[in-house]
Amino acid sequence: MRDEIAFVPTMGALHAGHLELIKRAGELSSQVVVSIFVNPLQFENPDDLAKYPRNLEEDTEKALAAGATRVWAPLYEEVYPGEIEQISAGLIGELFEGRHRVGHFDGMLTVVHRLFEVVKPTYAIFGEKDFQQLFIVKKWVRENNLPVQIISVPTVRDADGLALSSRNVRLSKSERESALVINRALSTGSREEMLATLEAEPYFKLDYAEVIDEESFEIATPQTEFKRGIVAGWINGVRLLDNMAMGSNR
Repeated sequence: MRDEIAFVPTMGALHAGHLELIKRAGELSSQVVVSIFVNPLQFENPDDLAKYPRNLEEDTEKALAAGATRVWAPLYEEVYPGEIEQISAGLIGELFEGRHRVGHFDGMLTVVHRLFEVVKPTYAIFGEKDFQQLFIVKKWVRENNLPVQIISVPTVRDADGLALSSRNVRLSKSERESALVINRALSTGSREEMLATLEAEPYFKLDYAEVIDEESFEIATPQTEFKRGIVAGWINGVRLLDNMAMGSNR
């Protein structure tokens, strides 16, 4: 019987949020594999792909220090050795993030499928910050009866409440101050208050703000047991997204 593998798929540019995923993986298994692969299928904008930060040596050092036993940085040809058969993320993949980033979740599922084929993990660890991604991966694994357990890790935030993201380094000091409006909005507790808070920040350009049912990803109703606020938008060309649980009716 092979050793259990805890797998953390990443696109590099590792920050403290990624390191928490790696530490959680280490709690699950002594074999922790971290992949670093900037997947072009997830980028609908070529400029965003070109600007994505890459520093393999630094990322490798961080991953190993956090507990990775192997860092795998495959070439494009290793991940996609032949014709690419894209996996559909379905209707949920067309909502919210999917509406603003057409094809993003299809590309994400396609690369996750390939990485799982190669690594054959027992556990795969994802962060809650990309909540729609987490939801879609869990649904896909469940519907296809895949032999991997998806483990989620809560969003890691800086002391001021801003969710950690590889894109945060592109924010100036004043832009970062403006970005804190997202956390304030999610802390309000209702969609109306979220929108009012976001609209009061002149430098924030809204993509969407909604309260969803965590278990179905449908719009929450007063009867929804587990609600979660989700927000995405722009500050001076930098796209930011975040989410937060909004209590339950249990």
